[in-house]
Amino acid sequence: MVTVHPISEILGARIEGLDLSERLDASQSQCLADALHRHGFIVLKNQSLTAAQMVTFAKGWGRPSPHVIDTFHHPEDANILILSNVFKQGKPTGLVDAGTYFHTDYSYLDDVARCTILHAQDVPAAPNGTTFANQAKAYADLPSGMKEKIKHLVVKHHYGNRDDLNQQSRSVASVLNPDQAKKVNWVRHPLVRKHPFSGQAALYAVSGSAFGIEGMDDEEALALLRELSAHATQEAYCYTNNYENGDVIVWDNALLLHSAPLIDLTRPRTLWRVTVLNPLGV
Repeated sequence: MVTVHPISEILGARIEGLDLSERLDASQSQCLADALHRHGFIVLKNQSLTAAQMVTFAKGWGRPSPHVIDTFHHPEDANILILSNVFKQGKPTGLVDAGTYFHTDYSYLDDVARCTILHAQDVPAAPNGTTFANQAKAYADLPSGMKEKIKHLVVKHHYGNRDDLNQQSRSVASVLNPDQAKKVNWVRHPLVRKHPFSGQAALYAVSGSAFGIEGMDDEEALALLRELSAHATQEAYCYTNNYENGDVIVWDNALLLHSAPLIDLTRPRTLWRVTVLNPLGV
């Protein structure tokens, strides 16, 4: 029997009663989807998935999409990005910094992400977790005047962290090589976006890849985006989830901003990640 246990009033739920190494039936998949859309992220403990099993699970959500940083794709399946601060023979075994600033995965693409899935392989003791910010709650609490002001605005996005463009900084977006950089371009998304499944309105990617607003002076646009980002990442909207080995976490990119931890290199940390696009037609 599948059970859903809310983690906090803000965000998150723990799911019990499922072994993700086995194929889920329709009712189990729907239970997970309902929990995700309601709680923003879900955690399934004590899982042990092969690369193939993880990708099979991911395909139940939509279309897995390999990350633009192909340097650290899993050797068994390019849909998996290896996140790791472990070095062997002086070389990284995975992407060391997965985004220490608030951002939304794949908001720099035309075809945005439905959800991101992480599987903890080897993680240090807490604190080691990802901080999530509920963008539906943040939008709901905006004054009516601000909601009216932003309801039709379209934001210009590009790969990167608009608040830190220094390629030597630890809070800059992971640097692309020239071939990878050619694969990304400017895209546009609504500032207020209705959830593709629940219809709930939420701020969308106001931090990270949001560099400007169509029809607005750049300085004015950045001031507005930073005002919204400061509002949307207040403690009242945030929850930090720490990981244990075997955890599988799924988060809803239409509903959340998130910020990854910057773990000390002396504390080994390795996770597998798959980012999933919406099913075709959604």
